[in-house]
Amino acid sequence: MIVKVCGLKEMNNINQLNKIDIDLMGFIFYNKSSRFIDLEINTSHIKKKKVGVFVNESLENIKKKIKNYNLNYVQLHGDETPKFSEKLMNYCKVIKAFRISENFDFDITNQYTDCCDLFLFDTFSKNFGGSGKKFDWKRLKGFNKKKFLLSGGIDINSVDEINNIKNENDFLLGIDINSKFEISPGIKDVKKVNMFLKKIK
Repeated sequence: MIVKVCGLKEMNNINQLNKIDIDLMGFIFYNKSSRFIDLEINTSHIKKKKVGVFVNESLENIKKKIKNYNLNYVQLHGDETPKFSEKLMNYCKVIKAFRISENFDFDITNQYTDCCDLFLFDTFSKNFGGSGKKFDWKRLKGFNKKKFLLSGGIDINSVDEINNIKNENDFLLGIDINSKFEISPGIKDVKKVNMFLKKIK
């Protein structure tokens, strides 16, 4: 099970997380987020795969961040088109996020299947993520169009439910944790993350 820790913005915290058994680190480049990373950091020592999270950003700005932060993945968390996602695949691996509301139509994902590397399913919020709320995970039971990461409201008590989904659906590749593992926005409780890793891995 791949584990992504998202919304990192403080160097000491990043260095601590670099030493534990996570797979992906997420950096949010959306300036309306409380976890917006507004400093240039040297990422050459980071052993984990690096994910840049963008919301309706221009191609040129994303390309700059890919270069400056040595990003392995770009996560498109807004209303980006399939064409935009496909263009980005020339520069970086792409995760396309979908914000799941009660009325979300999973058929929308069909047009993105061939123009990204992974899907991510998060809970719908006006602030484009980081809400700490779960959507109805049972809706993913039969989803088999593309490998995906699960996000939204995951906490230390979610392990059994996540494992149940994984047992029923091989397309669940991993999970994305964020606000439920924080001391404050952008600062993760490393001890808590470690406890979770021991349960999920």
